[in-house]
Amino acid sequence: MRKSLCLFLYGDYQIIIRNGAGLLEKYILITGATGGIGRAVANLLASKGYSLYLHYNQNEQAMRTLLKELQPFGKDYLPIQCDLGKKGEYKNLINSIFSIDGIVHTSGISHYGLFADVQDETVESLWDIHVSSIMYISRDLLPKMLSKQEGNIIVISSIWGQIGASMEVAYSTVKGAQIAFVKALSKELAFNGIRVNGVAPGAVDTNMMANFTQEEKNFIQDEIPMGRMAQPEEIAESVLFLLSEKSSYMTGQILSLNGGWSV
Repeated sequence: MRKSLCLFLYGDYQIIIRNGAGLLEKYILITGATGGIGRAVANLLASKGYSLYLHYNQNEQAMRTLLKELQPFGKDYLPIQCDLGKKGEYKNLINSIFSIDGIVHTSGISHYGLFADVQDETVESLWDIHVSSIMYISRDLLPKMLSKQEGNIIVISSIWGQIGASMEVAYSTVKGAQIAFVKALSKELAFNGIRVNGVAPGAVDTNMMANFTQEEKNFIQDEIPMGRMAQPEEIAESVLFLLSEKSSYMTGQILSLNGGWSV
């Protein structure tokens, strides 16, 4: 029999986090769940029977829309508001999480411009959101996974973390740090049944490309051997694979989904 562990009210939604003997619910935290990739991951995982903690920062309307999309799947979906760019605020997220089986770090912001013009505030914000937050969140949720001797941590990095990009030096740097985090932590946790992997997409057709003109987007697509950008749903499929038993012997790996842009 299911036992209600905690009841949350969010607008018109009643959200129940469940616990009980024999319960096989799998709970996954998705940071940046209202972003293009995060939303696609949320929809795919919900369709496969996962219950979800859905982190967002400012876009409450997008979260309401996402919750409506997920309702038909019939599991537990808990929205958690938190600004990962503010020092210490990640603790509000941690305190809202009970049982946890995996983390998918999709939160991110972009920055485009000459490195000589990058402001201190930009560097700090990029670092806090892309590096500090994934380290703190993963660290503080580890005890819950260690107690089960299983779990998954997945980081959405970038092709620029692998090969670097001019005009995106600061962004490339923090994405490279994410990859180093994946490789190091995977070695530390492998014996405990916790796998740590990453996905490094190339150009993905999301709002992160909104600052580029159509001409610039066309130029990028011409550079990609497959002749197009990735769709968020394609990135989500790689996340599902990394969470599944189909990748049970895979840890410390970075899946490069870039249409042949870098091989």
